[in-house]
Amino acid sequence: MKSENANNATVTVDHKNIPKGWKKVKLGEGVDIGSSKRIFYKEYVNKGIPFYRSKEIIEKYIGKNISTDLFITEEKFDEIKEKFGAPKKGDLLLTSVGTLGIPYVVNQYDKFYFKDGNLTWFKNFNKNLYNIFLYYWILSPIGRNELEMSSIGSTQAALTIKGLKNLEIHLPSLSEQKVIASVLSSLDDKIDLLHRQNKTLEAMAETLFRQWFVEDFDRMEFEPLKLLVSVIDNRGKTPPYQNILTEYPVIEVNALVGDTRIVNYSVIRKYVLEGTFKTWFRGHPKKFDILLSTVGSIGEISMFLIEKGSIAQNVVALSPSAISPFYLYQFLKFSQKQIMQLDIGGVQPSIKIPHLLSMLIPIPTKEKQKIFDGQLIKITSKMELNYKQIRTLEKLRDTLLSKLMSGEVRVDYNGSP
Repeated sequence: MKSENANNATVTVDHKNIPKGWKKVKLGEGVDIGSSKRIFYKEYVNKGIPFYRSKEIIEKYIGKNISTDLFITEEKFDEIKEKFGAPKKGDLLLTSVGTLGIPYVVNQYDKFYFKDGNLTWFKNFNKNLYNIFLYYWILSPIGRNELEMSSIGSTQAALTIKGLKNLEIHLPSLSEQKVIASVLSSLDDKIDLLHRQNKTLEAMAETLFRQWFVEDFDRMEFEPLKLLVSVIDNRGKTPPYQNILTEYPVIEVNALVGDTRIVNYSVIRKYVLEGTFKTWFRGHPKKFDILLSTVGSIGEISMFLIEKGSIAQNVVALSPSAISPFYLYQFLKFSQKQIMQLDIGGVQPSIKIPHLLSMLIPIPTKEKQKIFDGQLIKITSKMELNYKQIRTLEKLRDTLLSKLMSGEVRVDYNGSP
């Protein structure tokens, strides 16, 4: 079976188990694998060259703004760069402790150093291995399985430099690697464009909110949140989860983390069957309800924009009944730091629902809320449409990723590789 894609590559399905022309090599034969020069605690400063750990690389991978609070001086960076080198365009970093196997390819604008042990550094790729091909191989089911098999540690999993050097990988020719990477990159470029459009739309919504309301808060009447919403809280309700994808996702805190109001369904790993969905939970959010995390990473906020799905125990849904959902969402985002201060402490951060519901909300006129709704429904609908396209492209990419990396799908390039 053949089909054409935007890169003029012909995709053909090959059902043989061993891809013809591919070679089995050790990863260390295709790239230098190592880590950084150790930086000591006393060498950290308040500003300067960013110093990344796994956390920051994961943020870069998911496209979130970096929230690093560690830096080294420009002089220290220059010294290390001169003696030992520093990450440069085309190098690849891999999270190697805790959350394993998140890759990041360094771009021309990056200027940072990183923590040894947390991250593994792939540099000086030779003619046998293309850096972007390795990036996608790591993300593929084959790559993830190989990394998991080579990890060590029971309390906290880790990847070692020695283990990664000896990890075996099946490689097509460099030309085919580049075509495979091009096919997958073209889909990721389209996904990235849609994400950036949504970030722009989110910024527009925030700007409108600030222009229309923030300066008038002092002149508004205030009411407690409990008079404006009904609450869905599934605490104490742990359903029988499924390991397979169903039409009924269970939204946890990690799906609320992002730069837009869109719930990130691509990170959801828990699902339930239809019967469980209908009978187990106390209630389900409806479209335009506001989802807020109350345990763990508290104060994360999103908006519910699909027809099916429920919330986990660490998330509550606020269903506006006497206030614009779009205004309330923007106000809660604006007040995110205030919400986080509701933390009652303990083993992990947590918010009590009565404390949240006692929060005072400034109330604009009904007329102004209605006009604001008219603007925001257009913005939100466009964001929702973009996200549906993102999910379609992600599913296509993930399907191709698995088949291309296994050799089940082969690509022939119509032109120079």
